[in-house]
Amino acid sequence: MSLPLSELTRHLDTLLRVAEIPDELNAINGLQLEASTEISTLACAVDASEAAIDEATRRGAQLLLVHHGLFWAGNRPVVGPHARKLKKCFAAGLSIYSAHAPLDVHPELGNNAGIVRALGLAPDGGFGRYQGMDIGLAASCDLSFAELLERLRGSVGEVRAFGAGPERIRRLAVVSGGAGGYAAKAARAGFDAFLTGEAAHYTAIDAEELGIHLLLAGHYRTETFGVKALGERLASELGLTTFFIEHDTGL
Repeated sequence: MSLPLSELTRHLDTLLRVAEIPDELNAINGLQLEASTEISTLACAVDASEAAIDEATRRGAQLLLVHHGLFWAGNRPVVGPHARKLKKCFAAGLSIYSAHAPLDVHPELGNNAGIVRALGLAPDGGFGRYQGMDIGLAASCDLSFAELLERLRGSVGEVRAFGAGPERIRRLAVVSGGAGGYAAKAARAGFDAFLTGEAAHYTAIDAEELGIHLLLAGHYRTETFGVKALGERLASELGLTTFFIEHDTGL
């Protein structure tokens, strides 16, 4: 089955509420590059990297759906890797659609929803105010710290733990990606542990002094959940062929 790119774009814009969700200026959510007209095969990846573009092209995709798009560096000359990626997309007929904050906050398909679900928990509130909305989730639980780490390692991957939280975890806050700056806010809001992808050096001191566990599971790995879930939804609902491209940055 195939769909016109314009129809699929409208479907994604509506599903992800792209026009309603605030984001960073250079996120440019929605269709970022139009190089095809009909979509039957869709590739999903965390980043619009050259490696992802090459693999999507090799496997015959007409659309690459990503969490981090092409334009994070803002206005810049179209030279070097940036030029190569654009040339490859146009030559192969590979369009690119990006969903950053809209895919973080989606209540079913979002990165944070996926993490909480993978931990066997249910969200019971939001966390992490950003431009008037919560970009993360809160969840209640009753786990030892060791049990929480075991669940994280089984669902997200290797986790680095900092800080000095309690042995029993009853309140967990989750914000995928690079949200370490929310650690102090999580502690002051009464959470026992805060999970994100990566953090600055000072956040480890904050966590230690404020009595919270700071758990870093990798920017990349905490943001695979959304694009995977979205690809699966599009396959089941629209009959498209979809696949996920693994390209772990290690960060």
